[in-house]
Amino acid sequence: MTLSRPASPTSPARSAGVVLVTVSAIVFSTAGIFTNGVATGAWGIIFWRGLAAAAFTLIYLAVRGRLVTEIRAFGRPACLVAVLMAAGTAAFIPAFKLSSVANVALIYAAAPFMAAGLSWLLIKEAPTRTVVIASATAFIGVLVIVSGSLGRASLAGDALALVMTCMMAGTMVVYRAYPDTTAALPAALSSVLLLPVAAMFGQPFGTALDELPILVGFGLVFAVASVTLSEGARRLPSAETALLSTLEVPLAPVLAWVILSESPSPRALCGGALIVFAVVWSQTRKIQSPLSGKAPVAGPPRNGL
Repeated sequence: MTLSRPASPTSPARSAGVVLVTVSAIVFSTAGIFTNGVATGAWGIIFWRGLAAAAFTLIYLAVRGRLVTEIRAFGRPACLVAVLMAAGTAAFIPAFKLSSVANVALIYAAAPFMAAGLSWLLIKEAPTRTVVIASATAFIGVLVIVSGSLGRASLAGDALALVMTCMMAGTMVVYRAYPDTTAALPAALSSVLLLPVAAMFGQPFGTALDELPILVGFGLVFAVASVTLSEGARRLPSAETALLSTLEVPLAPVLAWVILSESPSPRALCGGALIVFAVVWSQTRKIQSPLSGKAPVAGPPRNGL
């Protein structure tokens, strides 16, 4: 399998990828609000959110007439994506319950470095100099925020957030290596895979009735975010996809502050500003320098992704 040359910085495909991943980041930034806005435990949230997300996704595919097509195109890469997303979700929701919204979002900002490293190791795709500089700037932003908040966060929650970040970076690399991999069905399957696990370890049927509509809405949000991220990732290099996804980092603490009264520290605000600057600067450079991108070196992913 040989990777195609990246799209031109001004191509419709790349522009669509930037929009899709940006929308995904904005939607994903609401996850902490949904999770910490209810009293339901982590496994209960995973169960009802997963059930709603899978249902919404399958209905979407059926209405669009794409369900049969996605089933026929469902191969090993799609299976791998489903497993990675399921593992990421299993770590993601408990992380919010054990740590702060800000800290979980900040740890996710490490995704550009993980995705870039995995891409280089597994599919021989080196990030451009622009992405490297922007990623380093984003990393400085993370250090600024963590320096003021890491000591107050739960170590277990932070570790789970790190696991989630690794799984999402792996998902981005799979879609970059196999751009024809279906997007919506793996997301739905990842939710289905977690249903028996959540039912075993949690008490989803004891969820308060007034919280069920919130969890169903969470499922819809997750379905939209997962599909837009997957569709965008196939149009962009892995490291750039992850870098755009870090827009969630400053947005999540702001939403937590406005809705949950979880006030971010001055360092969190400064670090978030650096991350936003890194994303905007990298996109501006892409548009101004059409020849800045490098063609990835051909080669399939290795085992162990």
